[in-house]
Amino acid sequence: MATSKRRRGDGGAPVAPSGYTAIPVKFSEKHQSPHYLYVKQHKVREETDPNRPPNRTLFILNVPPYCTEECLSRLFSSCCSVQSVEMCQKPRLGEKTEAPESKFFNTKTMMGFKVAYVVFKSPAGIRAAQSLSTRGPLLISSVSYPVHTGIQKWIAGYAASVIDPAELKKEVDAFMQAYDQKVAEEDANAENEDGVPDEDGWVKVTRKGRRPGLPRTEAANLRALEREKHKRARKELLNFYAWQHRETKREHIAQLRKKFEEDKQKIALMRAQRKFQPY
Repeated sequence: MATSKRRRGDGGAPVAPSGYTAIPVKFSEKHQSPHYLYVKQHKVREETDPNRPPNRTLFILNVPPYCTEECLSRLFSSCCSVQSVEMCQKPRLGEKTEAPESKFFNTKTMMGFKVAYVVFKSPAGIRAAQSLSTRGPLLISSVSYPVHTGIQKWIAGYAASVIDPAELKKEVDAFMQAYDQKVAEEDANAENEDGVPDEDGWVKVTRKGRRPGLPRTEAANLRALEREKHKRARKELLNFYAWQHRETKREHIAQLRKKFEEDKQKIALMRAQRKFQPY
């Protein structure tokens, strides 16, 4: 059997990576082998994130899948009052992820091991959390705070996925009310800014500035329908047969010849009526 490559310290505890402190945890009392969380003070080279102050934020690696944000808050609350806990799939920079707009349609779940950021209300929480490595394993699931796994976790997730129609209706009504208020504010701002050039000198053109069209009368609507009907019927029957196409061409040529002769007579009449009047 191949030997394990993970180094062990005194008492069989694994050696933490450089800069980290190993904190032992167990799922429950009946489990024998502990799991280790690797923690250190959160520090970044870029600008300080207001949601993760470096002097009060604890960065945690190797968070097991069954450990939730509530569990971490409860485990580290013995060190100092916990302000917030955030879990991520992997370490990242930037602001804290926004909370989902709806609790009914949040289908994104994190799988596998995760990382976490625990923000304490006092800087003393960092030192107290690192001192937990000398204590016994912390319990994630206890009688007072049970953590569901396996089939129990699946049943709890399924029960939570069942949507209450009353709560859903209440959330939808609140969303639509906020949306209507937002649209009304945008319309009011558009009316105030209508015709006013922006910084680049452009003027926003809206439909509200157009002159309203006059409504059609009933007689005008009937005439429009009749014209459309005759046009559609003529389009369907015109040149349906080959002989109709030939007759149409002959009639067109005859009309052109007739018009040509009329134009010749008009020109001859104009020439005959032309008189020279010098005085």
